[in-house]
Amino acid sequence: MLPGGAKGVASGGELWYYHNMNTTELTTEEVLSAFGQRLLPWFRQAARDLPWRHTDDPYAIWVSEIMLQQTRVAAVLGYYQRFLAAFPTVEDLAAAPEEQLMKLWEGLGYYSRARNLHRCAKMVAGELNGRFPESYEGLVKLPGIGDYTAAAVASAAFGERCPAVDGNVYRVLTRLTDCPDPVTDIAVKHRVRRWAESAMPYETHDIRLYNQATMDLGATVCIPVGAPRCEVCPMAEFCLARLHGTAENRPVRAPKKPRKAEDRTVFLLIRGREAAFCKRPPKGLLAGLWEFPNVEGKLTEDQVVDCLRLWGLTVKGWYRRISAQHLFTHVEWDMLCYVLEVEGEGRGLTWLDEEGARQVALPSAFRCCQTVLQERWEGW
Repeated sequence: MLPGGAKGVASGGELWYYHNMNTTELTTEEVLSAFGQRLLPWFRQAARDLPWRHTDDPYAIWVSEIMLQQTRVAAVLGYYQRFLAAFPTVEDLAAAPEEQLMKLWEGLGYYSRARNLHRCAKMVAGELNGRFPESYEGLVKLPGIGDYTAAAVASAAFGERCPAVDGNVYRVLTRLTDCPDPVTDIAVKHRVRRWAESAMPYETHDIRLYNQATMDLGATVCIPVGAPRCEVCPMAEFCLARLHGTAENRPVRAPKKPRKAEDRTVFLLIRGREAAFCKRPPKGLLAGLWEFPNVEGKLTEDQVVDCLRLWGLTVKGWYRRISAQHLFTHVEWDMLCYVLEVEGEGRGLTWLDEEGARQVALPSAFRCCQTVLQERWEGW
């Protein structure tokens, strides 16, 4: 029975209505009790149909969870299908060349995730004989798997009762409880985890759904940008932040540090039917990935000529100059891109034709040059 004699489960976008209760005097325990009882009935009607929800294979669920880190569901869907088609098992992924893996990941961003996937797959395929640990404690010991991913896989694949707490869950629970404390505080993080666990069901089938349901509520109703969609929320009558008028101010976060701004000059160098590429250093931003040659600062045309001379190149033709920006988590690139026809050795550069370029992974930061190069190749 719900607290206060509440009754009634509405369908679709209708609200849940409660009677015989003064909702302005709700306790946190009452709110969490209601949440635990109302979440799954709502989810069974409103759940998004996502491919990784049709399996209990820990490998497929793990791949989806890594891809979804800091990435929208809509962006992940196509990558997930192509990835599992290329690597249907953890053994296939473990045996794959890194270049093939990075090419499949191209454009998804946060490339360290792909490398961690590879490392973890090799450990599972080798040391663990192709079997993932069946518990949170075992999963969290694997490379690249933190608290959230371990809990998400353990609950969805094995029915272990452990909450997976991400940004969606922090937002939902701090709004429901009207928590005034910054979620960046360790004590608050532990508190939210306890709240999430207290509302979890005990039946294995329901455990598999609970974390997914909380994330869906945060992603589609209790949204991060703009006003939350309280009019279709199953918890609207019990949400303390809504009742207190503070929903858009929850969760409380510490001020973000501004991104570091960097100017860069990028070169699309064309020599015959080939273009110049190079690899980034093995550590740091975009570690080990392919890129178009680039340098710090914004060079004038005279400076460009001097720079190319250092690489053993001379300019045959100036074609285009493009301005572009790209945002990373902590850095913002403001780029000036020169499209040039050149001749010469090109010391330290790798020259690839159209077929060769298709085999290498280029970060989306260089999409402006990649698009121009593709247009040029199609015109030949």
